Amino acid sequence: MIFLLIFGTAVGMLVPLQTSVNSRLAGFTRSLLLASFYSFLTGTVLLIVINLITNPGKLAPAFIFSHDFSYIWFTGGLLGVIYLTGNIILLPKIGAALTVIMTVAGQMIIGLMVDTFGWFGAPVQPLGLFRILGIAIMIAGIVFMNYKKRSARTAQSRSNGWLLLGLATGALPPIQTAINSALRYEVSSFFLASLVSFVVGTLALLVLSLATARRLRFRTFSESTGRLKWWHLTGGPLGAVYVTTNIILLPHLGATLTLMSVIFGQMLISLAIDHFGLFGIHRHRIDSRRIIGVLMILSGIILLQI
Repeated sequence: MIFLLIFGTAVGMLVPLQTSVNSRLAGFTRSLLLASFYSFLTGTVLLIVINLITNPGKLAPAFIFSHDFSYIWFTGGLLGVIYLTGNIILLPKIGAALTVIMTVAGQMIIGLMVDTFGWFGAPVQPLGLFRILGIAIMIAGIVFMNYKKRSARTAQSRSNGWLLLGLATGALPPIQTAINSALRYEVSSFFLASLVSFVVGTLALLVLSLATARRLRFRTFSESTGRLKWWHLTGGPLGAVYVTTNIILLPHLGATLTLMSVIFGQMLISLAIDHFGLFGIHRHRIDSRRIIGVLMILSGIILLQI
């Protein structure tokens, strides 16, 4: 159990790295959606190579078309794209802090429901006091880390509709993980399940990119970033590792604990990126508020295991 939690935390650290890399990639595409499309595309290519090595027979048309293609084949990838697009919309509307708070709260609530009712074939974990308390403390820690005082005028400008959209958007990742996990059992391979999710997401982003940008532009030089480097294209492979690991962890940890370990990893690496000003991010040193927030999140994870 401890090893799986450490593994989940380590993989969670990849998410802020992926976001930072994709934001740099956007300088070459001049579009966040286009950057996401190229990120998904590189992740898809990596997963094709991995499946050719580990599951060559499962990529054969005879195997693929022997299935009924139920909703779980298409929903996981689409939910990932909706989550990504939702965050792009929310960020300028309610700010980075509230975006994090509302989406994480949504993830925790729906993750708890997936575990409690065993949705999408997830293992059932009875709802208890410690689980509720653990989630409450973790959400409180995230709010404490990200809360900033705003003027009354700014607060009034926020519509409750945008906050509800944040909750709804946050509900998608645990559902996506549970659906991808169900697909893993249908195709008997977590690598193939990840590939299917990425292919669907790549095609959806291709349609969105063509609808908004009209063409798939890509430059090898950016005024803000300089020359294109190999690591600018690592966002997709990092995402592929993240999605695959979630599929592996969910049957063992459950949706809630998988999410919490991953989110804890995200918070840790985000603090490091801010503190050292990595990837050209404005430097924001770690303070006592952030340290207390991290300890609260860790306490919530510990309570979930009791």
